[in-house]
Amino acid sequence: MSAPHTDVEQVELANTAFYEAMERGDFEEVSSLWLTPADLGVDESYHDPADTGVISCVHPGWPVLTGRGEVLRSYALIMANTEYIQFFLTDVHVSVTGDTALVTCTENILSGGPAPEGGGELGPLVGQLVVATNVFRRTGEGWKLWSHHASPVLTESDSDEGEDTPP
Repeated sequence: MSAPHTDVEQVELANTAFYEAMERGDFEEVSSLWLTPADLGVDESYHDPADTGVISCVHPGWPVLTGRGEVLRSYALIMANTEYIQFFLTDVHVSVTGDTALVTCTENILSGGPAPEGGGELGPLVGQLVVATNVFRRTGEGWKLWSHHASPVLTESDSDEGEDTPP
């Protein structure tokens, strides 16, 4: 068993690797960062590897996705339709208990798509504020994602004028 501060550092590195792979559009790297049946010691000949050790993901505005197949398809779709994305993580907090780690953070996202009418430059950049919870599990190959849940943060300009909003 490693020291608690070492675990926290390793989880922080795994969390950072996930976001950096997304920024690069590196689908193979993103895929390798999620739990697999082998990570859980499951014999794939008796279980559907897409559903074993059910991983889950909730993107802002999406329904819950479960199983490696659904989760990884969602990332392939996002990467195929996002020309540029950059994450600035703030409010990062890591908690480790045994072989499970919880990371909460705010994703300050800057993204853009292709220019209209096939231009060579990026289309307009859009900023988005999202809070995320990433659950990691310790494996023989390091910490891997078990679940990612991201929800948009409503800002004052997102609410209707004249409505009372909670503090």
